[in-house]
Amino acid sequence: MPAAAAMLLLAGCTDNAAAPRSATADGRTLSVQASDAACTLSATSAPSGTLTFTVTNTGSQVTEFYLLAADGLRIVAEVENIGPGITRDLVLSAPAGDYISACKPGMVGDGIRAPFTVTDSGEPVGPGGGDAELVEAATTAYGSYVRDQVDQLLAGTKEFVAAYTAGKDDDARALYAPTRVHWERIEPVAESFGDLDPKMDAREADLAEGEKWTGWHRIEKDLWPQRAKNYTPLTTAQRRTYAEDLLANTQTLWDRTRDLTYTVDAIANGAKGLLDEVATGKVTGEEEYWSRTDLWDFQANVDGARVAWQGLHELLERKDAALDARIATRFAELQALLDRTKSGEGFVPYDTLGKAQVKELSDAVNALSEPLSKMAGAVLS
Repeated sequence: MPAAAAMLLLAGCTDNAAAPRSATADGRTLSVQASDAACTLSATSAPSGTLTFTVTNTGSQVTEFYLLAADGLRIVAEVENIGPGITRDLVLSAPAGDYISACKPGMVGDGIRAPFTVTDSGEPVGPGGGDAELVEAATTAYGSYVRDQVDQLLAGTKEFVAAYTAGKDDDARALYAPTRVHWERIEPVAESFGDLDPKMDAREADLAEGEKWTGWHRIEKDLWPQRAKNYTPLTTAQRRTYAEDLLANTQTLWDRTRDLTYTVDAIANGAKGLLDEVATGKVTGEEEYWSRTDLWDFQANVDGARVAWQGLHELLERKDAALDARIATRFAELQALLDRTKSGEGFVPYDTLGKAQVKELSDAVNALSEPLSKMAGAVLS
């Protein structure tokens, strides 16, 4: 089974409620009813090819839906940020094999999971014919982009860790946001490694009871403790421990991304996922709670989504020129707003934005997110 961006998730979960075993007429369009306590699919199998999961959140919490590989770790595709009462589609190209479906109410924990099977339809999977050359160019270019960003992330992290462990806090603070942008640009790939993401990028609010907090945001709090009550600074030994752990995990990420392969639907869904990251963490100001460097992350997520779209541009223009043009316009509109928040080589602190500015940014993100959500379906048509 091909590695669709080799996206990963932590294993271990609750079983799905019993689901009916019928789908729509073509067998490749399935409905998902995602409540706070159940994840009910209209069928437990589908023929190989382009699948569409229409996910409706019938619960009270924001939820996510995943299709995982049989190992329960690798994410084949996902759709995030589905609010109560909202319906969203996940479109992907799936070869025959065993999978696991998963809903994640509250966007926390391991999710509600059940086996899912894709049977061999005997038909080609994914774009072919005259599109094959464009597909190969897009997937090859995206792989190169990911490797380049991880190269820069590793180099920057080494420099950041050296400054932080040496007690050069001003230098470390100056390196923090410019280094993290390389993570944020490829977040759908980077965060998908279920054993790495919680160690490297968990926020304090994300932690389950008794869970150890490590990674970028643990160090962030130590460098910007002004908003913390009764904070005790880390000792030199503790700093070294957290820094070395971050660097070791970054090296592991580098190792794992050397030979990853990507599919056009994974790239397209990843672009939409980056906009979801903006909507759920950056626009709200929750991502960089201590440093207030959220706009760096905001721009990086937009950069990554734009690169994904640009790589698919020729294929998308051939399939749906009007959709491609809409996406281009929405990117330009959002970037114009972001440009107004720039300061020197970086950005103003997020807490200096007024409510009207935040709403304007949020509206522009939503306006771009809507056409991006249709890109995977278009390139697979």
